[in-house]
Amino acid sequence: MTSPSERTLPRVDRAGKSRTPGPLTMFFREFLRHPVMVGSIIPSSKKLIRHMLSRCDWANTKLFVEYGPGVGTFCQDILDRLGPDATYIVIDLNREFIAYLRERIHDPRFIAVHGSAADVRQIIADHGHDQADYVLSGLPFSTLPEGVGPKIAVETHAALRVGGAFLVYQFSPKCRDFMALAFDNIDHAFEPINIPPAQLYWGWKE
Repeated sequence: MTSPSERTLPRVDRAGKSRTPGPLTMFFREFLRHPVMVGSIIPSSKKLIRHMLSRCDWANTKLFVEYGPGVGTFCQDILDRLGPDATYIVIDLNREFIAYLRERIHDPRFIAVHGSAADVRQIIADHGHDQADYVLSGLPFSTLPEGVGPKIAVETHAALRVGGAFLVYQFSPKCRDFMALAFDNIDHAFEPINIPPAQLYWGWKE
């Protein structure tokens, strides 16, 4: 587990000022630049994070993958739950977010990759893994380019071990249609304590 000194602390310059913006500033800036990719104007609530992660079997998790980590809203909560020999890979097409996470998170279990979620199988293979236990996504499926959503769903199903799950949180229930292309068993919940309120889905690989 990480100590407080290893957690997501910004580096400082000689004058004692942070060289990187705070997470809210960074998130809002990237939302303004790429609203379709980021999908929300503020990060997810702590209640949503706890709810979304509540069904994971952390004791038996060796590889956890996240699509679209943004400024790392889920990152510390996931690292706090993972075992010392587990790996956590985050994948994002936004270079600024990946650079930001590499700057702020210093944990040997954490790997930030600039790339596409559609390439998840190749990415985890490049880092020495065959399959993931869980894959988390907050990507705005309804605004992705045509064909990308279905491809991500199919590739994610292939990347998961049997018994693993695809964890998806969205503001529109339409994302279930994309998940259903690859997952037959999908659980659903609603989290009202978030801005905006969110739909939560767990697609299980059987």
